[in-house]
Amino acid sequence: MAKNPNALTDPEPLLRPVMPELDTIRGIAVIGVLFLHGFEWQYGGFHFGRAARTFMTATQLGSLGVDLFFVLSGFLITGILLDSRQSRHYYSRFYARRALRILPIYYLLLFFLFVLHSSSGQFVILSLFYLANMTGLFGVSCDYGPLWSLAVEEHYYFLWPLVVRNLNKARLMIACLGIMTFVPLLRLVCFTINWGRGSLDWYTWFVADGLATGSLVAVFLRIWRSRGAAANFCGGLLLCSIALAIAGRPFGISTRERILGAALQQTTINFFFAGTLLLTLLIGSSRYKEFVKNSVLQFFGYISYGLYLDHLLAFRLYDRIIRSRWPALIPTNGHFGLVILKFFIAGGSAVTVAYLSRRYFEQYFLSLKDRIHWSSPHSKEIAIAVTVPSEISAAS
Repeated sequence: MAKNPNALTDPEPLLRPVMPELDTIRGIAVIGVLFLHGFEWQYGGFHFGRAARTFMTATQLGSLGVDLFFVLSGFLITGILLDSRQSRHYYSRFYARRALRILPIYYLLLFFLFVLHSSSGQFVILSLFYLANMTGLFGVSCDYGPLWSLAVEEHYYFLWPLVVRNLNKARLMIACLGIMTFVPLLRLVCFTINWGRGSLDWYTWFVADGLATGSLVAVFLRIWRSRGAAANFCGGLLLCSIALAIAGRPFGISTRERILGAALQQTTINFFFAGTLLLTLLIGSSRYKEFVKNSVLQFFGYISYGLYLDHLLAFRLYDRIIRSRWPALIPTNGHFGLVILKFFIAGGSAVTVAYLSRRYFEQYFLSLKDRIHWSSPHSKEIAIAVTVPSEISAAS
């Protein structure tokens, strides 16, 4: 059989069972959050030298890691739902697989937050039901920040499968665009009437457009499958986000303390990350794929879920131990080296625990995802059988 001379240079499909370049995106997102909480989030009010202050300010960008996660989650979950919506066990299979991926380590974290007295009992109870981003409505403080975004995603997982199941692709795209339009308008109205100004990036109904933007990309790539269409969409999203950022800067888009920023800053960020996602897929399926397959970033992408959950607890435990045993090592004004020391010890511990969790705890439950089947076409009783994994999803 003659070999195809272009076999090594022909681009792969944009959508593949395994998209390793997406672990690079996950890695960037979780590292950003790690640096944010390790530096500016806790020590932003401290006085350090100019170079240290510049570095601390730069870590503020880590907050965008959550926005990147939202866009990526919308893309991946909508893709999974679209590709399986003709399945007889569409709902059961989706929720069973999501539960195996998310719940074991999530509830393990809640257990540790409670027994280590790192969060109140009221917060832990609300978080059991994924209400961490709505604790203020119950008069309870949010004692563990990273859980708010998990709550948003769970609300999305709960509602979105029903929408995907019952709409064709064209109408689903309209639904995504509708959410992307309605949510900024809602932020605008609530900012104008001074309701929830401090929560415009907190409650699910104020941030759902990030998930919808990622979902739009997933639908788009299943309607227009050509690389040219994807490249045009990518360019349009990136240009639109840059234009919004530049044109809106004099009118306050860079801050959520003014009406334009309150309404459209999040939209600008979502467009940029959606364009970045498409660009990564285009590069990752081309001959230049090595540019988006950094091994360090992919490692952090591999452990991103566990690291996102455990890193803040690691920082807290470091503070508790050091304060009781070596108080001179607690970071203070003018001692940026102590901040660095804490970051490497506590952050390194969080990375280690996240890896061990991914490798030896989470992996057990992940292995069950591809071994779930139903005992008969008419029964919804879940059974476990040893099978060869049929799908290695980037959403794992």
